[in-house]
Amino acid sequence: MEIKGSVPFSGAVAIYDEVTAGRRRWLRVDELCAAAALAAPGRLPDAAALAAEARRPLRDKTGIERALGAFLHQVLADPVAGRHLCHAMLLPQPGAVALLPRLEREGRLEFTGARLERAGRVSVVTMCNPPHLNAEDETTLGGFEQAIDLALLDPVTELCVLRGAPVAQPKYAGRRLFGAGINLTHLWQGRIPYLWYLLRDLGPVNKLYRGLALPDADPEASSIEKPWLAVVDGFAIGGHCQLLLVMDQVLAADDAWLSLPARKEGIIPGAANLRLPRHVGPRLARQAILAGRRIDCASPAGQLVCDYVVPAAQLDLELERLVGLLTGSGLVSAAANRRALRIGEEPLDRFRRYMAVYAREQADCHLSPALVANLGRHWPAAQR
Repeated sequence: MEIKGSVPFSGAVAIYDEVTAGRRRWLRVDELCAAAALAAPGRLPDAAALAAEARRPLRDKTGIERALGAFLHQVLADPVAGRHLCHAMLLPQPGAVALLPRLEREGRLEFTGARLERAGRVSVVTMCNPPHLNAEDETTLGGFEQAIDLALLDPVTELCVLRGAPVAQPKYAGRRLFGAGINLTHLWQGRIPYLWYLLRDLGPVNKLYRGLALPDADPEASSIEKPWLAVVDGFAIGGHCQLLLVMDQVLAADDAWLSLPARKEGIIPGAANLRLPRHVGPRLARQAILAGRRIDCASPAGQLVCDYVVPAAQLDLELERLVGLLTGSGLVSAAANRRALRIGEEPLDRFRRYMAVYAREQADCHLSPALVANLGRHWPAAQR
């Protein structure tokens, strides 16, 4: 099957309405693309074509995933279909819902890529990929999203904490790190598919920001949500820096730093282009995204992202103090205040329009020879 991904896709909204039964079915991004490939054979890569593509290293990709980007761009650009897709991606996953009784019994669940623990009235999500400095990749995404779903669904807790696990690489052995962003080794090897980017930013990252949607209510009117507190040890690079932009509070060590090395990687840094200017202003955002500026958490620029910066040795003590402060007086109005803040800073339709552009442009970036060249120049993936 030959698919010309560079040709603009047409009729995506009609296909969306068909496979979702007039928007009565909820389909996640990957489910949608699989159903659309069956409904419009020859226009989108099917499961066999995508499986074959997944076995190729990045430099040998054929480009068939560009058609998915063109299709999703058109769906997300449509106010009705796009909003329905955003809603679908905010629903809790059935697998996570099924695990809720076990969480209530045991108070702890382990996933590939994440761990969830109940600590009194707090849900603690720990990002875990020790061999790769807690980097995100195709192995971690599903577990990370399930941990987020369950942290929000847990009826006992009212505050969520996000932190990185201790890592295994010799340079940092035993140290906690918030995370190194996308796993560039897996990206070089071709193991991270294009749809990973959309699943991540429409799914777990947006759930951190907007909570979990209900199937019978507008996500902006009603949702299941709790405030999130991030704890930054070491560094938050790329995608992990993006996570800080959807947190309600950020606590960081004074030796920690942030960066968005999109220029070196050759991809769009998720929704950071939408969100970072709100925190640091447009000029500094351009310096970070287009010129790779590093931001030290203890610097004036870093304090525009981080609410509390303390000596690294005092991080755990300060976390305990903040948790006590935040939960001590109750968080009854937290969900209402989060919704009210979002209406002013990032309504769902603004996010939808951004993701429509992102879907198209990220497909081109992901499959660009320039990305292969950048990785070869800046990342010793070929030797890893």
